[in-house]
Amino acid sequence: MQKIKSFLIITLSTFIMAIGVYFFKFPNNFCFGGVTGAAVVFAKITPLSASTFSFIVNMVLLFVGFGFLGKDFAIKTTYATVLLSGLLVVFERLHPLSRPLSNEPMLELMFAIALPAIASALLFYEGSSSGGTDVIAMIVKKYAHVEDIGIALFITDLIMIIIACFVFDIKTALYSFVGLTLKSFMIDAVIENIMLRKSIMITCDDKDSICDFIITKLNKSATIVNATGAYTHEQRYIIFTTLTRKQALALRQYIHENHLHAFISMSSTSEVFGKGFSSI
Repeated sequence: MQKIKSFLIITLSTFIMAIGVYFFKFPNNFCFGGVTGAAVVFAKITPLSASTFSFIVNMVLLFVGFGFLGKDFAIKTTYATVLLSGLLVVFERLHPLSRPLSNEPMLELMFAIALPAIASALLFYEGSSSGGTDVIAMIVKKYAHVEDIGIALFITDLIMIIIACFVFDIKTALYSFVGLTLKSFMIDAVIENIMLRKSIMITCDDKDSICDFIITKLNKSATIVNATGAYTHEQRYIIFTTLTRKQALALRQYIHENHLHAFISMSSTSEVFGKGFSSI
């Protein structure tokens, strides 16, 4: 079920990316880097269409990703890449575009940034990518120890912005540079929001009821510390646990509905490693 869920998310993400790329990025010659950015440039100076160029280069980079990033990543990325390339070709056949959808380049720029950025973040979160220079960015992140995938993408895609300055007018190049910068930051922001967790400290009298709910209902664990009230000098327990936002809400609701005497403190964190969460 977990694998099915993962591939459903990858499918949805790829479809969102295809819409953003074909309907908003290609017609406006926006070049945010990547294979689709290169496709915009090379479609202008060669007989190949942007969709055909994307397909060819993505296939080549898939073999590179398989060698450097492992089998699981390669399988998911192959699926996403083939699906993206196929969708672009289908869109090209069903709805050929000779000009932008509207006369509002800034509005179209926003969609050209937001849709692929959200899709890329979901793909990276699922241990996949849309192929192309995303594969190179993942390699840079893994082997050059670049902390944020958005920064790795910015580094690998900047060269296409420079080329776009010579192929298109300066206005298009400037739009593209803004798009690349915002896309890079947006990908990191979306990933951080997806990975947001709640670090929880509970001071209570009845530790067993709360811990039982955390273990049996939420499938998580907790750490218990004996404590003494500074004012009352009575025996208390402090429970430390880390949960997803949905689980934290369920725990808070359980404590409230059962009228358990407890003091709860929650803080947000996106850096959680260990059993039950991301591996170190």
